[in-house]
Amino acid sequence: MIYVQKTQVGRIGLEEHEGALTTLYFETDRVPPDSIVGETGFLREAFRQLEAYLAGELVFFTLNLAPSGTPFMMRIWELLDGIPYGREASYRQIAEASGNIRAVRAVGSACRRNPLPVFIPCHRVVGSDGHLTGYRGGLAIKHALLDLESRNRKKLCGED
Repeated sequence: MIYVQKTQVGRIGLEEHEGALTTLYFETDRVPPDSIVGETGFLREAFRQLEAYLAGELVFFTLNLAPSGTPFMMRIWELLDGIPYGREASYRQIAEASGNIRAVRAVGSACRRNPLPVFIPCHRVVGSDGHLTGYRGGLAIKHALLDLESRNRKKLCGED
């Protein structure tokens, strides 16, 4: 079931399957035509947490996530989840952490195919020189998410 709602970063659709969040759709994403649109308690809670995050009030999501991907993608998404709120890591650092320093492009591919951006924070991955690189929702959203986290890191995490 998919539920769509307007947020601070545009219209977002969230998809649930058997009590787990499976996909986030940005306005520019194509929603499968056979999707069932509706609202559930789980999806309302997912949007409540997303809105709290976008308001700078939430660091960690407490939702059951069920992304679908290859074992390599799943490993990369697990590593992305380990990037602290308000911090960034390079594609190279993620490749190193995965045990394969030569997998930089594959890390980029896994980020592009992340079905749950924001919830699995691929926006925290930047180029080795610190520049922003591609993001499925667009660089403006990636920049907005990084800026939001940077502004709120001290307040929410007790760091500077």
